[in-house]
Amino acid sequence: MSFSVAGKTAIITGAANGIGLAIARHFADHGANVMCADMDEARLQNEWGANPEDEESASAAIRVFAGDLREKLTINNLLSATIDAFERVDILINASRQVMLADPLDADNLAVQTLLDQNLMTSLRLSQLVAKRMIQQGLDLGEDEQDTPLGAIVNLSSIAAIRTQPGLLAYSVASAAVDQMTRSLAVALAPSRIRVNAVSFGSVMSASLRDTIRDSKETRADVIEGTPLGRIASANEIAEAAQFLTSDSSGFMTGHILTIDGGRSLLDVVGNPSH
Repeated sequence: MSFSVAGKTAIITGAANGIGLAIARHFADHGANVMCADMDEARLQNEWGANPEDEESASAAIRVFAGDLREKLTINNLLSATIDAFERVDILINASRQVMLADPLDADNLAVQTLLDQNLMTSLRLSQLVAKRMIQQGLDLGEDEQDTPLGAIVNLSSIAAIRTQPGLLAYSVASAAVDQMTRSLAVALAPSRIRVNAVSFGSVMSASLRDTIRDSKETRADVIEGTPLGRIASANEIAEAAQFLTSDSSGFMTGHILTIDGGRSLLDVVGNPSH
């Protein structure tokens, strides 16, 4: 089996910063065609350049797409832009996500709805649309290619789905919903030879965690102390897991929530917010 993603076309959301950016760079470095999508157009341009496809140093074809993926039209435009650029789509990485702390007893707080819209519904709607395109691509295969995999989808989740604290109620609910969406889509799309998995992680050195611990050695120490392996993961470790889950090497895996947390979820204590 191969871990290669070379020549495959991947849509990666949340690709302007943090873990989404790390995944997009990793896939580009390993020869994939990458459509980098994010709401933050300025950061997209800053990270990828005005015309990333013209960069001589690029190891793969790269395009950028800016827009609010909570809007149905934007999702349709993202897929259309990907097909226009690369003619097909083989991989979807739903890395656009938000963490929000809120009072769990405040009935007027909209955090739960906000994170369900951002972390769940955006990923679900884009997955549904991309899966239909993958199925359509399969119709063009010959009789001798009927067992060929048609695509792979990876969602980003969090151990907050099973380990939480009061202020993380909204994030935990949304993360648990992403996990169940992953399982449900895996069952629904398996007959179409499309695999759906998720990466659930603990503390990763993302932009949000970096901002949290920048001025607080105590917070960093608490996170490390609560992690059996005694460190904070790099975003590249999540990128490598995403590559595995979209490669042929994981060809018999679907509906799996791959946990990368240094052992945090094994502890019987309530930890710090997962980023």
